[in-house]
Amino acid sequence: MDSLSSDIRPAPLTVLGEDERLFYHSVFEFADREVRPLVRQMDEQAHLAEGLLPKLFDLGVMGIEIPETFGGAGASFFHSVLAVEALSRVDPSVAVLVDVQNTLVINALMRWASADLKRRCLPRLAANAVGAYALSEAGSGSDAFALTTRATPRDGQWVLNGRKLWITNGAEAEIFIVFATVNPEAGYKGITAFLIERGFPGFTVAKKEDKLGIRASSTCELLFEDCRVPGDHVVGEIGKGYKTAIETLNEGRIGIGAQMVGLAQGALEHATKYTKERKQFGKTIAEFQAVQHQLARAATEVYAARLMVYEAARLRDLGRPFLTEAAMCKIFSSEVAERTTSLAVNLFGGYGFVKDYPVEKLYRDAKIGQIYEGTSNLQLQTIAKQILR
Repeated sequence: MDSLSSDIRPAPLTVLGEDERLFYHSVFEFADREVRPLVRQMDEQAHLAEGLLPKLFDLGVMGIEIPETFGGAGASFFHSVLAVEALSRVDPSVAVLVDVQNTLVINALMRWASADLKRRCLPRLAANAVGAYALSEAGSGSDAFALTTRATPRDGQWVLNGRKLWITNGAEAEIFIVFATVNPEAGYKGITAFLIERGFPGFTVAKKEDKLGIRASSTCELLFEDCRVPGDHVVGEIGKGYKTAIETLNEGRIGIGAQMVGLAQGALEHATKYTKERKQFGKTIAEFQAVQHQLARAATEVYAARLMVYEAARLRDLGRPFLTEAAMCKIFSSEVAERTTSLAVNLFGGYGFVKDYPVEKLYRDAKIGQIYEGTSNLQLQTIAKQILR
């Protein structure tokens, strides 16, 4: 089956301003033109296509909130969310690279890094350097602060020892925000964020995971063996890394919500187009009421998920509380993505189960939405705490 043509547009984005609509469509048109022809190749090879990364930098989506004085676009968090959604309609693997770059790495540096670290790192992140965010460990997934990676002061520097797992962008990144404890006895109050660069002695990007979905997005193990880090590479305050982690991940969850919305929208478009072409019993399957109702329900859920994501992003940009909304949009959009991609596979029938057609990949890609940056159970716990206060 031919790939989805670029004349298909998403549900009307009536809640967006004119500049936001133009931005969204410009990113989608880039994805449709530059990314779509590479999707299957990247999925099979589990690697970004050569030459794609510089094009993302040229497009301006790798430094959306970075001020223009540092070479960035100087736009809003909401624009980052729009870029992630637009890219995810074509390939969620590419979208999550952009998502982590903006909503986690750049966001953390903008809010907590020293003026000197900003001056040194933000122009690189806007121009050609990929960033990664390293919190998870083998024993600290949902229990995010059960860290064993240790940072010890020595001769005006920090020496890190430990191991990080499942780090998105690990293969491509030049700049890493790494969380370690400076005092295990202090619990979460010993956690500190450090800025580490590829090439620091004692730092190794190790095994790349072979994943079910979003395969072109690298997910790597990081090793720290007496890794020496300059003393001024602390992001935020010593012992306050837990605050950096919590607040950044709350914002990152909105980005994951956008990824799931875009992914679901892409699957819905593929399914809708196919039902108008596939004929059974002398008519297209789109003419059957049962199919129409399934598509209608899916379209309603995708639209609702989109509005939830947009509301959370707007609240963030307004400086208003958004913790509950971020958790709600992540859990709902990830569930909608799984249901919508499953429906798309069903409507494609046997073709939906083979790699020659696009919905099989989107179905695999959707599963991660209920796992990373806070599992669905953690989102439910967050929501419950807020509504029961």
